This record gives sequence, C-alpha cells and structure tokens, in this order.
Amino acid sequence: MKPNAIKAQVLAGELVPGAMIFEFFSPGMSAILANAGCRYVIYDMEHTGLGFETLKWLFSSCRGLPIEPMVRVPRGEYHFLARALDIGARGVMIPMVETAEQAREIAEHCRYPSVGRRGAAFGFAHDDYAAGAVSEKLATGNERTMVIAQIETERGLQNLEAIAAVDGIDVLWLGHFDLSNFIGIPGQFDDPRFDAAMRDIARVARSHGKAAGFMASDGSWIERARNAGYTMIAAGTDMGLLGSAMQSMVQKISTAKEAS
Repeated sequence: MKPNAIKAQVLAGELVPGAMIFEFFSPGMSAILANAGCRYVIYDMEHTGLGFETLKWLFSSCRGLPIEPMVRVPRGEYHFLARALDIGARGVMIPMVETAEQAREIAEHCRYPSVGRRGAAFGFAHDDYAAGAVSEKLATGNERTMVIAQIETERGLQNLEAIAAVDGIDVLWLGHFDLSNFIGIPGQFDDPRFDAAMRDIARVARSHGKAAGFMASDGSWIERARNAGYTMIAAGTDMGLLGSAMQSMVQKISTAKEAS
C-alpha cells in the first residue's frame, strides 16, 4: 500500500494546492489536474449525485499520477466513509461536523483497530488488489487516511476547539457559503462576523496541530485564505472556472476584428 504523498506536508502547515470537482467526472480529469500542479482532487458526492461506482472509476484514474484522490461524502456515516476508503479514497471530507462526539465517531469510522472501528477487506481497490502482511496494511491505512471536518454551521463554530482537539481529525475546512447562511448573513463574506469566523477556524486548527482548508473560486479568495492562515487550498468549482474561461474566450471572439 502506497503512503499518502501529501499528508505530512498538510499537517506541517505547508501550502498544498488541489481542486474540488463537482460536475466533470471524466477519465482525463485526474491527469489534467495533475498536469496543472494539483496535489490532490476532492470529488463531491454531497451536492452532485455522484455514486460509488463512478467514484471508484475516478479513483482508478489517479493511479500512477502524482495526485491524491479524495471525496466529500454526503454525511459522516459509516456506510459512506468505509465504502469510500475501500474503493481507494486517500482522504474523506465530511460536511457539517458540529460536535466533538460526532468528530470522534467519524475518526473511528475511518481507521482500523485498535484506534478505530473500520471493517477490514484486503486485496481490494484500496490496497491495489495486492497481497501483503495484514499488520502492515492496517498501519499504512490508518496512517495515510486524511480526515477533513467541515466547519460550516453555527454549532460547529461554537464547538470549534473541541472538534479540533479530536485525535484523527486532520483538517478543519471552512464551508464558507453554509457558514454564512447558518450565522445569519447569507453570502455576506465582507461582514466582520464572517471574517472573524474564518480567521478563528484557521487559528484553532494550527493551535491543535491540524491544517486549515478552503475552496477558492478566484484569486481574491486565494489571497484572503492565505492571509487568514489557510494552507490546504482547492480551486473550484470546476463548472464555475470553465464558465468564466469560456465567457472570456467568447467575448474575445465576439469583439475580434478581422485582419485587413
């Protein structure tokens, strides 16, 4: 079983770029992202209708590439987390983590005994269908799995310190739209209350030896996230980025003058 190529860097607070993919579940996407310099890709199941069979195929397309496959599951339940890991996820993102109890349960779902309660099946996609010592596979599986807890509600914000203190939670990830909704300022990202929450998440993450993560849709968000202390930054959304680039191209086509 191959180790996770980015986990140590993420936990050390180094800047690690990646992407979140919501729409374009194509066989070439992993290579395109790797060629662009993405170190990881997070495929989204929460809002997209993406299923496990397609996800398994997407994870397979990452084999041999310098990119770590991850997924945002719909919720932090065992049947989502264990299945995602068994088909090859190197990391899982869980939306709306709100309490330390919930965080501990998620961490247990994602790791084998004695530190967790994940069921074992070997010779499957997650260990590349290969033989090997079970004890080594248990240790590698526990070590390489990244668990990303999304803080995106007022309850998660209230319990931020307790969630960050849970062993097995590696990253606190700001879900900025939902957080703005749940604190009563939907989409008002310039509000001082949102800015304070954004900075608190990054500060608390680092104080507990965890990383802070964020999905940035443009350059201004990247700069803001970096200034606030976020180091695991994903570009997204894929449809938004394509739409923006295509709109720019179409405008240039429409205004281009014929050479005389």
